[in-house]
Amino acid sequence: MHIALNGWFWDQPQVGSGQYLRRLLAALRRVSAGARFTLVLPPHVRSVEDAPDGVETVFTKGLGGNLGKVWFEQYTFPACVARLRAEIAHVPYWGPPLAVAAPLVVSILDVIPLMIPDYAYGWRARLYTALVSAAAQGAAQVLTLTEASKADIVQRLGIAAEKITTTYLAADEAYHPRLGAERDAAVRAKYALPDDFVLYIGGFDVRKQLNQLLLAYTYVAQAEGDAYPLVIAGREPQWGTLMFPDMRRYAAELGLTEHIRWIGFVDEADKPSLFRLAKVFAYPSIYEGFGLPVLEAMASGTPVVANEIPALTEIVGDGAFLVEVGDARKMAGALLALLGQKPLRESLTNLGLAQATRFSWRKTAQETLAAYERVLKQSQKGQ
Repeated sequence: MHIALNGWFWDQPQVGSGQYLRRLLAALRRVSAGARFTLVLPPHVRSVEDAPDGVETVFTKGLGGNLGKVWFEQYTFPACVARLRAEIAHVPYWGPPLAVAAPLVVSILDVIPLMIPDYAYGWRARLYTALVSAAAQGAAQVLTLTEASKADIVQRLGIAAEKITTTYLAADEAYHPRLGAERDAAVRAKYALPDDFVLYIGGFDVRKQLNQLLLAYTYVAQAEGDAYPLVIAGREPQWGTLMFPDMRRYAAELGLTEHIRWIGFVDEADKPSLFRLAKVFAYPSIYEGFGLPVLEAMASGTPVVANEIPALTEIVGDGAFLVEVGDARKMAGALLALLGQKPLRESLTNLGLAQATRFSWRKTAQETLAAYERVLKQSQKGQ
């Protein structure tokens, strides 16, 4: 079985699609001795020294930017699939071609532009969303990350449920309460982290609803602000746009400036230490296809406070403290309870660790491989 994979996000491990591609491909190589994998790479990727052993690579030429991305998805990748005579074409994000010479598997990690209209703002975004929505109809198999996302895909794209397989993600092995902890002191020094803190790490677009956490922290700051500042990690955008309301300004208006540490971009290798060092991890997102940072925090032994949204409810079980979306007071209450009550914090830590062990990349890869095999069998039947 020869699978060609679209590698557009290979060099972007800091984003969800890049993490998914890298970790899935590595796990697939471990569980599928008889399969052949070819990674088709876009023009902006010049080397893949960190690709898993045994994975073949194809480098391509072409344009960059948004137009180049569409060209790669709709022409370059399908042309490579045909030339390679691959038996399956897998696009590991929501960017499938309208036509391809092999049965198509597409991973739809979420349908954010359909769930939150602001993410399809402008005619270019609407046109692209319409294109990939139409192309997804031609997939032999759709992979997604939660049953909640599956329901959204059925509802918003009209794809039959029997064509969709849920393959949960997992925290990388580096996310562990003890293994790798010898690096924690160096990471603390690197980012000038306080002794104790509450952590947020993620994006800053409106879906992440950082404003709810900031408003919640006005209550936390009154009681614990000096002892537990809020550390906000992530590459900051150009503030003050429709997608990125100015959270620095909002924090200042709330009087939180002295209680917040903005530490900027964090290297992937440092994230496990950052989670381990935090007393509590807060995640106020209002929509997720999966919500991997929550699982990474739980696997690291850090208790989690997050919003009660379908994907996270499905993932965390009883291993996290979930609060009503938009309720800053309840989020503040959950944070204060965990910061002030060590037994509660330890109990939630243990529940989170137990829940995290239910997910593994090996299982994700096995279920993905089974989907490939079903698709190939169906294709051979139709010949």
